[in-house]
Amino acid sequence: MADYLIVGADRGIGLAVCRQLAARGETVVAACLGRGEAHDGSGVEAIPEIDVTSGAAVARMAGALAKRGGKIDCLIHVAGVLGLDALGSLDFGDVRRQIEINAIGPLRAVEAALPHLAAGAKVGIVTSRVGSLADNGTGGMYAYRVSKAGANMVALNLHHDLSKRGIAVAALHPGMVATDLTKDIPGDFDYITPDEAAEGLIRRMDALTLETSGRFWHANGEELPW
Repeated sequence: MADYLIVGADRGIGLAVCRQLAARGETVVAACLGRGEAHDGSGVEAIPEIDVTSGAAVARMAGALAKRGGKIDCLIHVAGVLGLDALGSLDFGDVRRQIEINAIGPLRAVEAALPHLAAGAKVGIVTSRVGSLADNGTGGMYAYRVSKAGANMVALNLHHDLSKRGIAVAALHPGMVATDLTKDIPGDFDYITPDEAAEGLIRRMDALTLETSGRFWHANGEELPW
């Protein structure tokens, strides 16, 4: 049994990850944007009102980790936002918001949690393949692509720093998941459920080692290009 911290665990993929880990007997701490009611009675310990754009909120998360004692064996950062945009009508306030949540958010959360990570811990940052420079064949989605490319760089940088401490880090693409975030994306896609995405992400984290650290993994096991 291991101790897991899931950041962004109110709903969707993060909630599914928490439920599956708890069901197999892991100790799960869920950092939630809201009050964390979805975890009532589940055995998951919720830390409420953790906005990853807020230094004060993330400091409260770190304080809660210190208070509970023990060490976190695996941190999975799921919190994120997706907004659609197009060249010619960009809302630069929203571009900044997505960068703050999707790219700066995981860096802020991991840095705050670092003193509470166990020796040999693992860190997974859920990004998206649309943040891949090599895989961009369509353009569009400026804010989301830029913010997820930033998240990928955060993951790779963390790998270089944390692997020296014996901590493995991976960037993770969950697949095309049917959630509130993706419901307005135009086009026909072969969507998977949050439960299916969670299963794949957990498998990738189970398999993550220092030898496979510093890579960008699809939840299905495919390695993606940066």
